[in-house]
Amino acid sequence: MKKTLVNLALIAALGASSFAVSANQSGDVIARAGVTYAAPSSDQPTIYAAGMTVHLAKGGPALAASVENDAQLGLNLAYFITDSIAIELLAATPFSHDINVHVGDTTLNLGSTKHLPPTLSALYYFADKDAKLQPYVGVGINYTVFFDDKFNSTMAGDDVNVGALNDIAIVDLAETLGLPEGTTEVGLQAKDLNLKNSWGLSAQVGVDYHLENNWLINASARYIDIDTTASFKATALEVAGTVDVDIDPWVYTVSVGYKF
Repeated sequence: MKKTLVNLALIAALGASSFAVSANQSGDVIARAGVTYAAPSSDQPTIYAAGMTVHLAKGGPALAASVENDAQLGLNLAYFITDSIAIELLAATPFSHDINVHVGDTTLNLGSTKHLPPTLSALYYFADKDAKLQPYVGVGINYTVFFDDKFNSTMAGDDVNVGALNDIAIVDLAETLGLPEGTTEVGLQAKDLNLKNSWGLSAQVGVDYHLENNWLINASARYIDIDTTASFKATALEVAGTVDVDIDPWVYTVSVGYKF
């Protein structure tokens, strides 16, 4: 999907030609609605508890996390300051992402989060203002609000046991952690998941194709810098845990619009 949208924008940039359509001009407003697909980065950052890497067993891989894809209804408004420069506000219904934990080649569902990523951008349209095909580029700023963060019941109980921290066996850390002597593992008992809200920059390419009677279709691809820290408590000792997540999604939108 990413390749298709980027190619569409590039073809539009090279091949825009003029037709008898209503020209873009200062004061115009375009309202668009369609499908927005967010594909977070494939990076898998390491999970820390009590400042140490978390292992299910000594000698095993450290736990890592990832955020999965989602699609929602995308909405945006573009207001033309001049015939070729517009300000755009991107909004969407809340995205819901599964958060997975990775143990080597094994993947388990850790929990989930929802977020709203409103993004304000400046767009530059570089075709003739009377062209039917209107490619553009844009840069902007994003503020992402996370909410409804939660662990699933498996991670919140004793089904998952931690056998080592910093690849040191729990039995050797028992005294340091205040555990009974001889303790070999502790239940994860993860709770109080919280993802910090994020500010970041964005960049995009897109194209409007104008139809009859002020209607148009739109396709765009944008990159958004979304970096957050997830904090939580783990085990019966409620030790503090963190994972720094660079979500950094590619966001693809296909929509229908109307120019007022």
